[in-house]
Amino acid sequence: MQDLCTRTNPTLNTRPRQKVLIVDDEPDIRELLEITLGRMNLETFNARNVGEAQSLLKRETFDLCLTDMQLPDGTGLELVQHIQQRHPQVQVAMITAYDSLENAINVLKAGAFDFLTKPVDLARLRELVTNALLVPAHGVGIERRLLGDSLPMRNLRKHITKLASSHATVYISGESGSGKELVARLIHDQSPRAHQPFIAINCAAIPSELLESEFFGHRKGSFSGAIEDKPGLFQTAHSGTLLLDEVADLPLAMQVKLLRAIQEKSVRSVGGQQEVAVDVRILCATHKDLGAEVAAGRFRHDLYYRLNVIELRVPPLRERRDDIEMLASHILKRLAADTAQPAARLHPQALDALKSYRFPGNVRELENMLERAHTLCENKQIEAGDLRLAEGNCGAEVGVPDLTRIDNLEAYLENVERQLLLQALEETRWNRTAAAQRLNLSFRSMRYRLKKLGLD
Repeated sequence: MQDLCTRTNPTLNTRPRQKVLIVDDEPDIRELLEITLGRMNLETFNARNVGEAQSLLKRETFDLCLTDMQLPDGTGLELVQHIQQRHPQVQVAMITAYDSLENAINVLKAGAFDFLTKPVDLARLRELVTNALLVPAHGVGIERRLLGDSLPMRNLRKHITKLASSHATVYISGESGSGKELVARLIHDQSPRAHQPFIAINCAAIPSELLESEFFGHRKGSFSGAIEDKPGLFQTAHSGTLLLDEVADLPLAMQVKLLRAIQEKSVRSVGGQQEVAVDVRILCATHKDLGAEVAAGRFRHDLYYRLNVIELRVPPLRERRDDIEMLASHILKRLAADTAQPAARLHPQALDALKSYRFPGNVRELENMLERAHTLCENKQIEAGDLRLAEGNCGAEVGVPDLTRIDNLEAYLENVERQLLLQALEETRWNRTAAAQRLNLSFRSMRYRLKKLGLD
């Protein structure tokens, strides 16, 4: 295998493939990542050290960079900082042999959106890449689709088309896992700004002390650790679309600064002296009720009215149960393509069980549930028992659980734990470190629970 090379994957698809830069000094790791990403129809480039990576970044436009922490001529953290400064459109994830909360926090603070630990778990790798690029994990090309032919989904697609041609601010409401960020990307993709940047900010995942710098950028020396000028996400999204995900979690002090930036259409970086004009379309999303947050005094009413020009509600999965069979079939075909195996079949009783399940984690939960069942089922047929559904969450709506109907308390409690983990992960865009902090868990405990519940 050659270094500084490109691996191509023959395909009949003529659409341009997204590019991933792999940076690692271990040939076996590079080859493993190249093979895995090649099967996802991604074009891969590789480098052995920071210098080679920087050379490739000058010559090519990448969508994602996967870098090792320890490199022969520097560290992955240095490369993350370089990319944040000079190539902010590139998503970065760290690969490290050091499984510790401290390293994870340093990686995320430097600008990476997530990290992997060695030995690399290929299922986790595919999940991370799919989340970063919003591509399906198979070789049929890049697509962003809202699957489903139910009336709520037909209406949603119709509203997306109408809103795409507008410049109005849109407030996207909906439960965790229902697809709010995908809806935002579809609005952008169908808009006149489609060829300009789409930038998503997870307001819940950024430490409060870093929010202003992340939003508006900073000047070198403006605070400890500001070793060079860095543009903010508002500047990076100039001429494009900016999604403020989980906007309800912004501290009040930051809400004031955000309101001013939206009203003035300009921002001032931390330590900067001059305002810089920015042209961005604002979309925002949250699983919380913004009106209730305003009433409780946790969200400014003036910012609420500025953001809530048009509200677009994404229906939860339980309101479009007719779509479950189509979604399940699509997910199982994708999982089969990942493993180069025949797709597993859903037994009719398993499908009935899915259709009667409440799905508090929505489509994301369905994906995780089927991935686990696909792995553990016998003879490529998924039985109802393989889904491990808790009876307390079956039925159209669930309030206080009826303890007389819970035959398996352990399964019920396991399901409650699963939903809490899913909610925290959705609120932090599957940033495991931030989710662990939100649940007051150590990172090691978080990983153990995710693995135990089949969410790893």
